[in-house]
Amino acid sequence: MAVGPSATEAGPIPPLDDATAWRDGWLAGARRIASPNFNARPADAAVELVVIHSISLPPGIYGGDAIERLFTNRLDWDAHPYYAQLRGLTVSAHFVIRRTGELLQFVSCDERAWHAGVSAWRGRAGCNDYSAGIELEGLEGERFEDVQYRTLQTLLAALRQHYPIAGVAGHEHVAPGRKADPGAGFDWARVRAASGWPDPYFPEAVISAC
Repeated sequence: MAVGPSATEAGPIPPLDDATAWRDGWLAGARRIASPNFNARPADAAVELVVIHSISLPPGIYGGDAIERLFTNRLDWDAHPYYAQLRGLTVSAHFVIRRTGELLQFVSCDERAWHAGVSAWRGRAGCNDYSAGIELEGLEGERFEDVQYRTLQTLLAALRQHYPIAGVAGHEHVAPGRKADPGAGFDWARVRAASGWPDPYFPEAVISAC
């Protein structure tokens, strides 16, 4: 069973005005924790895709600082047996949404975070080049908190206002067979309805299941 803090400790970020929401790819309302794990996007790449992930460290344990430490290369590999398989890993995502709804940002959206790995979206390889990565604190296949969806809704709206977003997919959709997050516990129907985005923005598997 997953354990962690109450989901009422923080809350979703409020709606944001695009004119004041962004500065150099950093979003107002997010707690900034700069990760060194990024590089420049290709010169001709725009942020056109959002990739949704799930993460908890150790798996099923919520509320600690292990995710922050992993993304900033400060995780003590010996602090938990699970971390042995992560030793030396250098990864990041642009955003993390905690179980409480708090939004963290690790990499400017103008830069290339290292979240998707070997991946492709509708025949176009290298999703890191043209996507923003969002990690939801949670266990693959299990349910997420209502407040996380509310923060996600605000974040997706802010991204689409500022960047030419044309799609949103799970890690499982851009790296099938290799990744399975966020998994069956993620409510794609809710995200689809709340966003108001047209069907072509979503994976075919999501459309057929809704």
